[in-house]
Amino acid sequence: MVSSEHTPELAAEQAADLTADPAAELAPVPAPESDAETRRAVRNRLRRAQGQLAALIDAVDDGADCRDAVTQLSAVSRALDRAGFLMIAHAMRDCVTVTEEDRPEGTPTVAELEKLFLTLA
Repeated sequence: MVSSEHTPELAAEQAADLTADPAAELAPVPAPESDAETRRAVRNRLRRAQGQLAALIDAVDDGADCRDAVTQLSAVSRALDRAGFLMIAHAMRDCVTVTEEDRPEGTPTVAELEKLFLTLA
């Protein structure tokens, strides 16, 4: 749950979570096994981004230093991108295991997934 009190210190701490270890950003994330696990992982990433965004808004309202605000904005953006990539990765795993002819109606095609992926790039 997102705290109702956002401080510049909290914003800096949350930004540090995502920027402290650049190699961690590149480390492979274990693939969720089920739709429920994927939804939970995406939801957690979105909630983290929501908290970071709320802290960023409060920091801007409080006249935060431009560098700190941009660092936090970058962290929010990365958190949102990672949620999007996770959703696309899950859909791609489904596409790989199902032939185009057996693809359930309403699921994205490989071409649609490629387009979605490129919108995040």
